[in-house]
Amino acid sequence: MALIAPSPRVLRAREAPAAGALQPPAAACSTIAGGGGAAGRPLGMWSGGGGGGGGKGRRRERGDGMLRAEAYFWDVSKPVEMEEIDSMEKLDDALRWSVENKQPIIIDWMASWCRKCIYLKPRLEKIAGEFPGVRFYFVDVNKVPQTVVKRGNITKMPTIQLWKDGEWAAEVIGGHKAWLVMDEVREMIQKHK
Repeated sequence: MALIAPSPRVLRAREAPAAGALQPPAAACSTIAGGGGAAGRPLGMWSGGGGGGGGKGRRRERGDGMLRAEAYFWDVSKPVEMEEIDSMEKLDDALRWSVENKQPIIIDWMASWCRKCIYLKPRLEKIAGEFPGVRFYFVDVNKVPQTVVKRGNITKMPTIQLWKDGEWAAEVIGGHKAWLVMDEVREMIQKHK
């Protein structure tokens, strides 16, 4: 059975066990395309809890020839440790690399006391593995001179900025749910890549 994964989210299909007396659902949610024995067969849909004994939870029964669809995350990227910028010279070096290589860089402006910042950092390192041409940096605003913070025009944390050709291009302020912030960062990188 073929699966195409345009993103880290994948749909997995599993053969349903044979059940002679069960009625197939009136409509299936989709079909499986591709080679193998499951090609062209409908996927069954379920709702509610476990489907075990005792009548708890609802389950739509399936007949022979149906497949059960399960969604899960398949994470193929390997985390890349972000480099620290702790001086104006290192910020200038990072921006110079961006100009010379015509690639954007991502700078995560954070603080060690900021819980959201600490929570987002490993997720950004995961995203760094998805974009091998883009360099990811972080700045702890409490450990650098204020001239560095002013250069980034930082007012809130966490702030994730994209710089391209030595200039600020876009930013995401990460005050909301982590998965939303990560989606916005991915969109920002793809737009400016």
